[in-house]
This record gives sequence, structure tokens and C-alpha cells, in this order.
Amino acid sequence: MRRKLVAGNWKMHGNFQKNAALLNRLVLGVNSLDCEVVVCVPFPYLGQVQSLVGGSSVLLGAQNLSEHISGAYTGEVSAPMLLEFGCRYVLVGHSERRAIYGESDVVVAAKFAVAQANGLIPVLCLGETLLERQSGVTVEVVSRQLEAVLNLLGVSVLENAVLAYEPVWAIGTGLTASPAQAQEVHEKIRAQVAMRDGRVASGLRILYGGSVKPQNAKELFAQIDIDGGLVGGAALVADDFLAICQAAG
Repeated sequence: MRRKLVAGNWKMHGNFQKNAALLNRLVLGVNSLDCEVVVCVPFPYLGQVQSLVGGSSVLLGAQNLSEHISGAYTGEVSAPMLLEFGCRYVLVGHSERRAIYGESDVVVAAKFAVAQANGLIPVLCLGETLLERQSGVTVEVVSRQLEAVLNLLGVSVLENAVLAYEPVWAIGTGLTASPAQAQEVHEKIRAQVAMRDGRVASGLRILYGGSVKPQNAKELFAQIDIDGGLVGGAALVADDFLAICQAAG
């Protein structure tokens, strides 16, 4: 059985005081839950968060990484650097990285490869825009994004990775794909992987990301192919994030 996973993406939010208050609540609140909990925090706070969650069941993740290991890449952060802060997970190809910073499928696949090669678990984000959804090409878009990784690295890499379906139109908008809409895409993603390897597909965790809230988490997580959530705004509110984790665990 696939163990549920809830990952909080803080995006560009936080300060030392708020981080400590939030994490102190989380560390106490998730210990009894039967799900995996990750916080993906801004680079400057990795050290603080590492010290606050050390020894707890809360795992540390990063929001991005460079496709390079080292060199003259001013402003970039490498996989080995993230490992030194105790990161276990790293987001790859988040829709904001794709849309705002122009990360192509090729770049995302390269980041996935370097993350995994250096001992990090990549969380590969897939999703369509509102225009693409309205045009009926959701499956084609998500499939293309996933194929970029599969064609480069092969299906076996998904044995040590997580996928996250995040409809771009539902991120930070208050809109949420219905459980049926989300399940439909998750099912298609799993079927795409199963065409290459059924065993890998059956063990693959696929998260839903897109305005996950305490009010909708339980119904979303009850879907057969939804294995947890990639949580944005609600991850910054201790009570909300804990309620989502409880819905998973």
C-alpha cells in the first residue's frame, strides 16, 4: 500500500519568528500520524528549519535546485548543498518555475536527473493552464511533461520519486479541481507509467496540488489514485496544515 505524503510548499514566505512558531506546532502535531510530512522552505531558512525539525517526523525539502553540480552559476543552489542541510526532497518543475522563469521540459528533466543522482527524492510537478484545460488538452500536456523525464531516464527512476499533479488554474486561486477531475488525471498519469512498467506504476505516489484545504482534503485523498497533497497557502497555517495531514494520516 502506498503511504500518503503531504508536502507543504512555503513558496517565498516566512521569517525566523513565524517559521519557529509554525514548525513547533507541526513537530508536535504530526508525530502520531500515519503519513509522511515534508516542508519545502526557501533556501535562506534551510538551516533554521533543519535545526527545528531534527529528530522529528517532519522531513525537509527544497523548492528548486540547479541542474549543475558546481561552477560559475551565480545565484544557483546545487543538490550537494541541499544535502548538507539535510534535505530529503526537492520540488522539480513547479508551475511557477515553468511559467515565470521559463523552465522547459528539458531543463526540468535535467534537474530531476541531478537531484536523484545526488540522493534527493524529486517531486516532479505536472499540470495544465486554464486555457489548456478549456481546450481539452490536459492529458496531452501532462503526458508531455512526464515523458520528458521518462524518455531521458527511463521508467525505473520513478521508483524513487514522487509526482504531483497541480492544475495551474487551481494554484492560489481558491479554485480546486473536483475530486473526480483530479482522480481522472491521476488515473491517466498512473496508466501512462503502467504502459512502461506496471509494478513501478502501482507503487508510485502521485500527489494533488491546487488549493488543497482542510475542507476538501479528506475527499481528495479518498480517491484511489491520489496519494496525498502538495499544499501551498494552507501549509503556512499550522491548524490548516495539520488538518490536511490528519486527513491523509
